[in-house]
Amino acid sequence: MVSDDPETEARLREAAEGDERALHWLLERHRPRLRRMIAVRFDERLASRLDPSDVVQETLVDAARKLGDYLRERPLPFYPWLHRLASERLAQAHRYHLHSRRREAGRDRSGVRPWGVGSALRLVDLLATSGTSPSKHLIREEERQQITCALNELADEDREILVMRYLDQLAFGEIAVILDISEGAARVRHFRSLQRLRPLLEGPNEVGEP
Repeated sequence: MVSDDPETEARLREAAEGDERALHWLLERHRPRLRRMIAVRFDERLASRLDPSDVVQETLVDAARKLGDYLRERPLPFYPWLHRLASERLAQAHRYHLHSRRREAGRDRSGVRPWGVGSALRLVDLLATSGTSPSKHLIREEERQQITCALNELADEDREILVMRYLDQLAFGEIAVILDISEGAARVRHFRSLQRLRPLLEGPNEVGEP
């Protein structure tokens, strides 16, 4: 079972007693981590309207407002709770700004992408060098595009597990808590997703390679 570290637990108790400095510490400690989390999922089409830091700030304001309810119930550890709030805020931003832009332009029916193109390519490179590929071969551009397409064909939650594991660098226990599934289920879905991608990650066999 995932739990908060002792220092976070102490600050949560202080915040529950009304200590504003403890609240500030809790929120600011996770600001950089939340910004990275938002940035890897940030659709580039939002760039002219919004910055990842704006979404992070809205998330932290939301967290401060909801902290009392959180402390009474403690449904999950503190950072996974912030992660959920940030995901909800980002989804709202995607829906509002991208739908608004489509209304203004009268086009762009491609739908909301779950992540940015740059983040997709970064995930491809991390998967190829993380030990998921025995050969750890240098990925060529056409292979990178194939893997990106394969990632986009995964179920949203399966792809999100890979993003959480390799881009957010979360433990399986944290992933499970955020997605409200068992740790075993998170591990199985991670394994199955990698199995689907493995032929592309391993690259062509040397014998048959042109």
